[in-house]
Amino acid sequence: MKIHIKNGRVIDPASGLDSVQDIFVAASHIVGMGKMPADFHANQVIDASGLIVCPGLVDLSVRLREPGLEYMATLETEMHAAAVGGVTSLACPPDTDPPLDEPGLVEMLKFRAKHMPGPRVYPVGALTKKLKGEGITEMAELTEAGCVAFSQADAPLIDTQVLLRAMEYAKTFDVPVWLRPQDPHLAREGVAHDGVVAARLGFPPIPVPAETVALSTILLLVRETGARVHLALLSSRAGIEMVRRAKHDGLPITCDVNIHHVHLSEMDTADFNPHCNLIPPLRSQRDRDAIRQGLSDGTIDAICSDHAPVDDDAKELPFQEAEPGATGVELLLPLSLKWAHECGMPMIKALSYITQHPARILGVEAGRIGVGRLADLCMFDPEATWVVNRGNLASLGKNSPFLGLEMQGRVQYTLIDGHLDYRRNHSHA
Repeated sequence: MKIHIKNGRVIDPASGLDSVQDIFVAASHIVGMGKMPADFHANQVIDASGLIVCPGLVDLSVRLREPGLEYMATLETEMHAAAVGGVTSLACPPDTDPPLDEPGLVEMLKFRAKHMPGPRVYPVGALTKKLKGEGITEMAELTEAGCVAFSQADAPLIDTQVLLRAMEYAKTFDVPVWLRPQDPHLAREGVAHDGVVAARLGFPPIPVPAETVALSTILLLVRETGARVHLALLSSRAGIEMVRRAKHDGLPITCDVNIHHVHLSEMDTADFNPHCNLIPPLRSQRDRDAIRQGLSDGTIDAICSDHAPVDDDAKELPFQEAEPGATGVELLLPLSLKWAHECGMPMIKALSYITQHPARILGVEAGRIGVGRLADLCMFDPEATWVVNRGNLASLGKNSPFLGLEMQGRVQYTLIDGHLDYRRNHSHA
């Protein structure tokens, strides 16, 4: 399929490119930019006038709910939702049922994902068997099966000796370990940030030291082992400051935040909205401001959706009983644009946090535009406004704190591997 994308404003954060020019696609790759290559005859022309053409988005945390949790969502629905959101590459956490702790399970997931439309799927393998935190998995075999990193997802790893061994093993094979810093004892039975709102409403609290105590352990073990560690879903000002210092010291670490934490705070839980029950919890406005500062100064490397579709039966409950998590893969782009607009950040820099930087963390060829590169592209209308509601979310999970709110910026086309995987029905836009 030969595609001519014309008149789009092409933004590529990796190269600093920001100009109106045409792109020519053939045999899965970009074969020309600006000037049409000789002997190029397009099968399809996309007029991208008024649209921004950027690298396909790269999302570091999208739960596809397969295998085992199909009652919440299916591979097919969530892959489609990702394409609707302009995401062309994604990492899926290992907390499926059973967890991704055996090569056969990883190979099956990769095989199924490859044979359906939607983004490239990069499985994150389980760090310990069954995610129980006791014995480490066969990381070398799982890497051969297709895992790009190893993680406990939200399962606790209480035994620090196991964590040390896992990091030593990962260092030997030069595979990254992804860890969400939360001390399970300090966070025990908590559902909300330990602040004024939780105190007033009687929510069991999760204090900031739940993050910083775990983080200090991880950072000490990184110093000891030299393992490459990615810190997932930072939520606190104190935690971000620790990461800032550790990076300054040259530790081999990267980190990300959930897009929800860029916008929301504990104040959003004050009306008992179960859609705001997230892991980690929404923290104080001061913490939220520190996240924004950490993004603008480069301490935080990437933004993810931490997409977690949850069925209505588990979500439409009192705040304390509701299953945590929010659907977010379709909102990653508009919420990133909203944050950039509020902070006065140039769009090219904002887009780097959801394209080039997460691709670097994943260690994959993605998140860039250039001749000879794979044609994974997102085309969006930066002016299009739309209201988030259950009916227009493609994900089976309708659990979002942003239901009923207006967004600006909407994906019109998603190109994956040179194929038009998604096109908005313009008569219903």
